[in-house]
Amino acid sequence: MNYQEKIKQAFGTEGKLSKNIQGFRPREAQLVMAQAVGKAVEFAKNSVIEAGTGTGKTFAYLVPALLSRKKTIISTGSKNLQDQLFKRDLPTIQKALNYTGKIALLKGRANYLCLERLDQVIAMGVLGDKSVLADLKKVRKWHTGTQSGDLSECITIAEDSPILPQLVSTTDSCLGSDCPNYKECYVVKARKQALESDVVVVNHHLFCADMAVKESGFGELIPQAELVIFDEAHQLPDIASQYFGQSLTSRQLFDICKDANIVYRTELKDLAQLGKASDHLQKIIQDFRLLMGSGTVRGNLRDLLSDPKVVEGLTKLKENLDFLIEVVKKSLGRSETLDKIFERLAEVKVLLNKLSDTNVMGYCYWYEANGRSFGLHITPLTVADKFGEQLKSQNIGWVFTSATLEVGGKFDHFCNRLGIDDADTMVLQSPFDYANQSLLCVPRYLPDTNKAHTLTALGQLLQPVIEANEGRCFLLCTSYFMMRGLADFLREHSNLSVLLQGETSKSRLLEKFVAEPNSVLVATQSFWEGIDVRGDALSLVIIDKLPFSAPDEPLLKARMDDCKLQGGDPFNAIQIPEAVITLKQGVGRLIRDVTDKGVVIICDSRLVMRGYGSTFLKSLPPSTRTRDLNKVINFLHKR
Repeated sequence: MNYQEKIKQAFGTEGKLSKNIQGFRPREAQLVMAQAVGKAVEFAKNSVIEAGTGTGKTFAYLVPALLSRKKTIISTGSKNLQDQLFKRDLPTIQKALNYTGKIALLKGRANYLCLERLDQVIAMGVLGDKSVLADLKKVRKWHTGTQSGDLSECITIAEDSPILPQLVSTTDSCLGSDCPNYKECYVVKARKQALESDVVVVNHHLFCADMAVKESGFGELIPQAELVIFDEAHQLPDIASQYFGQSLTSRQLFDICKDANIVYRTELKDLAQLGKASDHLQKIIQDFRLLMGSGTVRGNLRDLLSDPKVVEGLTKLKENLDFLIEVVKKSLGRSETLDKIFERLAEVKVLLNKLSDTNVMGYCYWYEANGRSFGLHITPLTVADKFGEQLKSQNIGWVFTSATLEVGGKFDHFCNRLGIDDADTMVLQSPFDYANQSLLCVPRYLPDTNKAHTLTALGQLLQPVIEANEGRCFLLCTSYFMMRGLADFLREHSNLSVLLQGETSKSRLLEKFVAEPNSVLVATQSFWEGIDVRGDALSLVIIDKLPFSAPDEPLLKARMDDCKLQGGDPFNAIQIPEAVITLKQGVGRLIRDVTDKGVVIICDSRLVMRGYGSTFLKSLPPSTRTRDLNKVINFLHKR
């Protein structure tokens, strides 16, 4: 039996999946996708596949990957999906196919407990209050029984606990083979396991970080593969651009100061100047942050550096960095940690000089600041050359899949951003009966946007519909202002249980949403995708307006300016395609199963009043459409 026949047989009514997986039913679209993945494997082709919700795309790429017996990397958009693939989907397929190859999970180093950092924190004490100390105790208890060192498995502490950054290493701070804990290092163990495995599950951040490292001529984290599959591939262009750029963050600088102080207090107690120089540099870093303004800010670094005060602050930062370099230089060879700090300081100095010269074309120079932290960034306007080069340089199969890749029936936007040429493309429609299962409503009489009363008027328009549905609603907003404003309005004017993004962890919010009657979850970006609530718990999704990114967002603005210079139309070439993909993700939260029923309301009349509205509508599922909120309420009552 040849390879393609094995794939077909596995998905058949008498095949291995039907026999070994409870509830599995053959689906035509799933088999078509599996055969396309098989073709990519056999002929080392590029394959770009949009698979609608319910197609079963995870099985459709796992089965041909495992049957091929080829070294495979599967990269996901999020760590949650990575864990789900490794702990649930892969073992299911592995068992059904009786697959005997080795499988490994590999995350970035910030996910693994660093034993050297743990020793330091125990010796030096934690930064923070009593709750951080309590979390440290929980980690120490968990550490005695962990095999992987993956901190996500330490479920007794919150995923955003302040102890976590203190217990992980960065590429800058890691001592490598010079570390006293090198033989027990969880990162080293995870990499070794990945190198020896046949299937490795990673995430896009890790894959792109490794691709960028390979490009700069250092070692490579991800082993050479014969097949690479990207799930949630729509996220890839933005993630890749981060890694082909360079960033300097306040955390990197503060970590150097902290590590220099630890060396002074533990290994080189006679070097008081080291402690003083690092303390002083820390103050200069804090002063520099204040020059960027208060609250959360993002902007063009070129504009920021036109302010003489900022230039003066940057000069002071460089001078104090140079002074610390001179202090460290005098004691080189006395401490491995200090030698590593010297290398880190030299890299920071080079990067600071690069960031100061903002005249190099083809890059966006931007900054962001929030609370006490800041980041200075150089990001390429396109990764098509670099990413496309990687695709061409290796004779392997590349598969890109997601529920949202095409725009108006074409894949040009996605393929152009990643430099994907000569790809086999296909759109596999969802098996759901959207016309009967769902209603899409763009209400009449929507309030004008950007007016003082918009928020209240929108709240008054939506409240009766949400109440008629007894909650069971996601209210997805395009800004924090609208998110908080609509949550406040509903809390003041209704008896609904209003859950607000940010008030507790994402997983806890979802648990409460499913468990509590009359719940409405008001959220922004992080709930537009990757959330799977099935059944009666969610039957209404409301989107406040079309999710166009703010044109003053520095990276987007730079890409738009570049598009104009090349004679293009940035609105049609960049803004519309990206808004379409985001909207498809938001709308996709509603129908997750064949028995689901519900309504999507999009509160933006541009969908029906502007010419480009048809591009959005053409890309959405074929739901029955209405503009009448009374019909919405009737539909919801009949569910």
